[in-house]
Amino acid sequence: MKHITTILLATVAAAGLMSSAYAADLIIEEPAPVGVVDVGGNWDGAYIGVFVGGGWGLADHTSLNPGNDLDLTGWKLGVTAGADFTVSESIILGIAGDIAWSNISGEDDTLFGDPTHTINWDGSIRGRIGFDGGAFLPYLTAGVAFANATRTTESGGGDEVSNTHVGWTAGAGVEFAVAENASIDLQYRYTDLGEEQYVWPNINAADPVIDLNTHAVTVGLNWRF
Repeated sequence: MKHITTILLATVAAAGLMSSAYAADLIIEEPAPVGVVDVGGNWDGAYIGVFVGGGWGLADHTSLNPGNDLDLTGWKLGVTAGADFTVSESIILGIAGDIAWSNISGEDDTLFGDPTHTINWDGSIRGRIGFDGGAFLPYLTAGVAFANATRTTESGGGDEVSNTHVGWTAGAGVEFAVAENASIDLQYRYTDLGEEQYVWPNINAADPVIDLNTHAVTVGLNWRF
């Protein structure tokens, strides 16, 4: 009886070992998909980029016929630079600056002098806070904004005057990683550029005070290093 019990135990043990070996043979490691690059969470460091977009806004007359406001529309093309820093498992803080050529302008040929108001260039210095979503980075941004604009009129044979506005800007965006060191940046910003008076140098006409504000939607490509 003792021999029979020993033989049964040995048989069960051998069967268990064979089953384990067979199960191990069934475990097959699936290879990583060809061409997939792991770019998640790689947002630390400095970057430079280029962007293009469209803008619209208002040249608001706060004095001298305040109803004679000019609607502005146009395009912008610019460059940006900044740096991001991981401050927790999911929070990214950063600083960014940009400057852009702009042709955002508006004209009203029903007003005296056929005035035209054009934003020639604009820029900003901003902070931003984002959420590290791996391959994407949604963020909020805000800071100081500045722009140069020109007022032209056909009165007295034509004249123009330029001024520089300083104000603030705020918006939101999202970056999508497309390679280990490159990302596409989609962004919307509202900018309040404040009031400035445009003093005509050569004509005897009232000098308007203009409050500029704009909206802009841009798409850019950033390179990190």
